[in-house]
Amino acid sequence: MDTLFVVRLSFQLAVAAFVAAVLSGAKAEVPQAVATAQTTLVAKVHAEGAQIYECKMDARGNNTWQFREPIATLLVDGKTIGRHYAGPRWELIDGSAIGAEVVGRQPGATPIDIPLLKLKVTAQNNVGRLSEVTVVQRLNTSGGALEGPCPSPGAFRSVPYAADYTFLKPTD
Repeated sequence: MDTLFVVRLSFQLAVAAFVAAVLSGAKAEVPQAVATAQTTLVAKVHAEGAQIYECKMDARGNNTWQFREPIATLLVDGKTIGRHYAGPRWELIDGSAIGAEVVGRQPGATPIDIPLLKLKVTAQNNVGRLSEVTVVQRLNTSGGALEGPCPSPGAFRSVPYAADYTFLKPTD
């Protein structure tokens, strides 16, 4: 084989591999563990709040921080449109409300970021914008994780966090 041909072919293959990697990265915005199929976006909101932890004794008799509940304001374009709290539950100012349970989890980008989640809706009040939502995704998390020793059972710690929540319904 001609050396120039081999160099050109190698270059073309490298470019093709690079383009494929870039394109697959663009498509992989939502990790497989929290991705959904055959759904349509109903709403995407940004949350600013805190993850609340309580110091409790674990099975070995050690005091450890255990997640208790979230509390966050839901925002769109900087305007408050609802709240997120224990359950977990999301409630919008239009009166719609849903509760959900975790069905998928992916670690956050850093050890101090809470995990990305996929949640299946288990309760809804069938009014407003969230009335058809069946899946919630927690994406783009920042902060909120807490580890390490805690002083004594009953102590609380609040850790600031931010995340984006997408609310999805089945595709028609």
